[in-house]
Amino acid sequence: MQAWLFDPNRLAPTYGARQITTPFPFNAFYPEFDAPEVDGSTYRLEVSGLVGDKTPWTLDRLRQLPQARQITRLICIEGWSAIGDWRGVPFKTFLERIGADTTARYVGFKCADRYYSSLDMTTALHPQTQLTLDFGAQPLPTKYGYPLKLRVPTKLGFKNPKHIAAVFVSNTNPGGYWEDQGYNWFSGL
Repeated sequence: MQAWLFDPNRLAPTYGARQITTPFPFNAFYPEFDAPEVDGSTYRLEVSGLVGDKTPWTLDRLRQLPQARQITRLICIEGWSAIGDWRGVPFKTFLERIGADTTARYVGFKCADRYYSSLDMTTALHPQTQLTLDFGAQPLPTKYGYPLKLRVPTKLGFKNPKHIAAVFVSNTNPGGYWEDQGYNWFSGL
């Protein structure tokens, strides 16, 4: 029902720079000191599934794609929210570059912290869904998902995977870390 009600053209609210939450909170299924340390110089984003180009992506190559900035609110299922300054590649642009089959039903993510999640293709193509490389004007800190986070302001926070190591396109629902434990899979706002 939520997917049926989702409007792919409706934008999540955006905010001004003075409204950014400082400090932005850390949140994960592990303590902050357990966040994975990923070496950006050797990082390669794995691409697989229903795509035309499965070539891995370096951070430098991702930074060569068009970049966008959004100041949006992350809403946690635990009852808190915070406004952040996110910068990176519109996910739709990335999907187009890899020749993703946009008629496929799902996009899945595997992360360096053992987390995994997925989105419906309509949400993946939403204009605010972003492969985030920076928080503010700096590369993402480890605690916010370095080297790569998915920012989805139309979904609850657990649908925003951090430390992304792999992206895949599929017609089979890949589930997710919390979704497989009973959380609502769509989790749209």
